[in-house]
Amino acid sequence: MSGIVLSSSVRQNLLSLQSTASLLATTQNDLATGNKVNSALDNPTNFFTAQSLNNRASDISNLLDSIGNGVQVLQAANTGITSLQSLVDSAKSIANQVLQSPVGYDTKSNVTSTTLTGATSTNLLNFNAGPLVGTAVNNDATGGNAAAISGSTLLSGTAGTGSNDLATGLTTADSLVVNGVTFGFVAGTSSSGTSIGIGDTVAHLLSTVDAAAGVTSSISGGQITFAPTSSTTGVTIGGSAAVLGDLGLTATGNSLEGETLSIAATGGGTATAITFGTLSGQVSTLNQLNTALAANNLQATVTNGQINITTTNDAASSTIGAITGTATAASQAFNGLTAAAPVANATSQSQRAGLVAQYNNVLSQINSTAQDASFNGVNLLNGDTLKLVFDETGKSTLSITGVTYNSAGLGLSNLTSGTDFLDNASANKVLTALNSASTTLRSEASTLGSNLSIVQVRQDFNKSLIDVLQTGSSNLTLADTNELAADSQALSTRQSIAVQALSLANQSQASVLQLLR
Repeated sequence: MSGIVLSSSVRQNLLSLQSTASLLATTQNDLATGNKVNSALDNPTNFFTAQSLNNRASDISNLLDSIGNGVQVLQAANTGITSLQSLVDSAKSIANQVLQSPVGYDTKSNVTSTTLTGATSTNLLNFNAGPLVGTAVNNDATGGNAAAISGSTLLSGTAGTGSNDLATGLTTADSLVVNGVTFGFVAGTSSSGTSIGIGDTVAHLLSTVDAAAGVTSSISGGQITFAPTSSTTGVTIGGSAAVLGDLGLTATGNSLEGETLSIAATGGGTATAITFGTLSGQVSTLNQLNTALAANNLQATVTNGQINITTTNDAASSTIGAITGTATAASQAFNGLTAAAPVANATSQSQRAGLVAQYNNVLSQINSTAQDASFNGVNLLNGDTLKLVFDETGKSTLSITGVTYNSAGLGLSNLTSGTDFLDNASANKVLTALNSASTTLRSEASTLGSNLSIVQVRQDFNKSLIDVLQTGSSNLTLADTNELAADSQALSTRQSIAVQALSLANQSQASVLQLLR
């Protein structure tokens, strides 16, 4: 073959035909694959760049499955939260039934004072409203009784002389109590405020008492009269026996004026400390008394001058706490009072025991619901943690820490029949815990919703990013089929022309051959 010699025109046409055939083959291959870059030989830069973009798109695509599972885990937890909230609402309904049920006791714990003469709901201190009258005498040191004293007589005189003095034996240890105000005796001849000078006159003693105790006093014919300032107030007298004897007065009645009453904490309430009187912060009416008792789950009524204190419905199962104070002293209205325990109503308590069983059943459902709120082995309501990876490098992640929302995790505990739901206070205590559980669930639902939104945004972002990467890769490698089709048609035409040209070039040699024949 090496000895065959082609003419220049034949060789030129042959090379052109070969070039056209090669271009046509490439164009047809591009049309068949749809790519203008099929290998690194076609365009190294575009080929490897497109391959890198496709690889990244593939890696991110693989993450979409994991992200999709994460979305389902969050939705499962959110579904669990919704169900738990419904169960908590059911438990609230049961507790509210307790509040709507009749009081579970035939008799609540209570105490009743002795009769306070004239006491009413508007004035617990209103008794002994008339004037108190006593005859003051002068007692000499020998114990003899002389004539009645006058307003100008000194409280102390010369001992043993029989002079017109009042209680020669008076000391600073003595005292006089008028309307709950205590007057102490002091050395000297001056009286002021709640201090009485031993050397002062009886008239000045009385004016000092008037100013501090809110009474009107007078002395006439040896008689001392203490009168109330109005028809709505009374007068009470007390103090040292020597003083009362010298004034011819006797300690009066069981007035609550100036007395104190303390009741220990009842049914989880706040201990009560009361001072009876008309001054600021003191108690003189039934409304004021009930205001003071309310924080200790107690309430009071007044009937025929007697004050009855009983527990409220909230603390119907409780016994009134220990009662102390000066109002419990001998001859006082609350002397020796101890409250008895409440008497339960069997039918009502049986109904409440049934509500306890229903409540505990709801808690059991809360526990099982929290355990079942899982997807693909991950339960965000049972303490699991969900970690999601959003990019191919593993640097973009989100960790969602789970919670434990069984009954204990929500701050709820089983109730005990005969101990719980006995009264309104126990029901309110349960409702407080349930309201707290509802708040906790709503807060977690908000957190889950926020995390779900983040995950869905990243999921959509990754889908869009994959499309961007694949589009970029295609732009580097995909061919324009319209252009290739035109090129193919043109190359086919050129190939036909080249064949014809080659045929023409060969005709000269055929003519020579004809001559040789």
